[in-house]
Amino acid sequence: MRAALFALLPVLAHAAVVDKRASADVGSTTADVFPPASTTVNSQAFPAESVVGYPGLTVTGVEPAAIQTATAYAYNNGKSGNYPLVADVPEDASPDSNYDIFKYWGNLSPWYSVKSSDYGLPDASPVVPENGTITQVHLLYRHGARYPTDGAPPSAFAARLANATKQDGGFTAWGELDFLNSWTYKLGAELLTPFGRLQNFELGVAFRQQYGHLLNNFTEAGVLPVFRTESQDRMVKTAENFAAGVFGVPEYQDQVNIEIVVETNGLNNTGAPYETCPNSNIASRGSIGSTAATAFAKNAFNGTISRLQGQINGYTVTPTDIIAMLQLCSYETDALGYSAFCKLFTKEDFENYETYYDISFYYNNGAGSPVAAAQGKGYLEEFVARFTNTRITTSDSDVNSTLDADPTYFPLNQSIYADATHEVVLLDTFTAFNLTALFSSGPVATDKKSNSSFVASKVVPFGTHMHVQVIEVPHMTPTKQIRFLINDAVIPIDQSYEGCSWNKDGLCAFDTVVAALQKRIAEIDYDYDCFGNYTAYPGIDYNGRAPRS
Repeated sequence: MRAALFALLPVLAHAAVVDKRASADVGSTTADVFPPASTTVNSQAFPAESVVGYPGLTVTGVEPAAIQTATAYAYNNGKSGNYPLVADVPEDASPDSNYDIFKYWGNLSPWYSVKSSDYGLPDASPVVPENGTITQVHLLYRHGARYPTDGAPPSAFAARLANATKQDGGFTAWGELDFLNSWTYKLGAELLTPFGRLQNFELGVAFRQQYGHLLNNFTEAGVLPVFRTESQDRMVKTAENFAAGVFGVPEYQDQVNIEIVVETNGLNNTGAPYETCPNSNIASRGSIGSTAATAFAKNAFNGTISRLQGQINGYTVTPTDIIAMLQLCSYETDALGYSAFCKLFTKEDFENYETYYDISFYYNNGAGSPVAAAQGKGYLEEFVARFTNTRITTSDSDVNSTLDADPTYFPLNQSIYADATHEVVLLDTFTAFNLTALFSSGPVATDKKSNSSFVASKVVPFGTHMHVQVIEVPHMTPTKQIRFLINDAVIPIDQSYEGCSWNKDGLCAFDTVVAALQKRIAEIDYDYDCFGNYTAYPGIDYNGRAPRS
């Protein structure tokens, strides 16, 4: 059995006469451990299905192909699709408001279906165009909801609160902040949350419903699919939960090969390119977005800081605290099912919170980053290799040549590909693919909410995914077409690739797209972008490539 973490929400006291001083353990870390130590499943008393027998009638039906047989598409509309999570409405919204705060959490948002019309294709649908037949699908997806990464702002906020309780008089909170008097930090680090496991499982179920018929190609060839992921615990569990959704439990253990590529500093891995690109973590180069987002936050929440400071003594609220509390709203909701922090903030606060992430991701891993295309180049090369059934012979990127040269680990004849990775890598890859529609309204403003088409919660949320569909369309010339979908939005590519005309369904000739991608590979200077000495600035669209003096 796999371990699961459970935590209880705090019970809040609201008596009229209460000592509001924080208790000594406020802000301290609370953790639960399950299963109990030294316990195992009693397989003799509780044998597996295969031992018990008596399975009843089991007849396999035809594989589903909803992506081309359905007359409509099952969109994930967000708020009501995030069961079993519960989130308060903003502080300035009515209790019955339909305002969906889940859509303002940047990369911490649960994924939701994005409209193709947001990118200029109002008539496009994820369902394959009429009379088309899908022949191949490439899936690149992110893990589901997780606990914060090590050292993230929420744990630092908890430590500051805990330290404040040790000072003379401690701190006293009331009103909206009353719950802080008994609040403790209950989050783990980096593991998938139960909801995150659900997201990846559901993604797998949906994938089987949409593309299950493509498994028949594997049956005909007498081989099993190879799905890839990275070695971090949440990434392994992501691939396993996705595979369980596709194939079932325990069937997935015998019906798919899950390749785990080691993620560590200095090792080539297209799913973790930042481990081999030094400029990725240099503020004047690859990580300029983090600096710009922090600068934005210093001025964006002044009114909120003033309002909350008026409800606490013995503790000074800072812009960093506001980001931490907003993140606690997101992380606690994703991990614990509900967070009291969400109701502290207004609609404007949540919109500024989204802007904070828009800035960070646009300039760290999007068009405003000087290293994004270099970091996404490895996946781009692998996609083209799979498109063309051609093995990669030379590469200056983070392609792992040992694995990619081996047909066992990098097969080229699959009708289904599925790779799990991190949100930053997905965005790096979108940038390397030159999907300019994601960034078409110009650079994200660094000092205010922007009119840019780039919105982090639409592009890099928990569970985000890109489908690349290869489709045979008899009435088109040539008949072999290709298109890109991100979180159900069909992305127009006529401005991305020379030779592609505007198409209402986002289609372009397969060979035309491949030729454009091969040109893009050639123009991305991995060595210079990742190792060169240059300075980059926020506010500029670099198309993911380093500036030249």
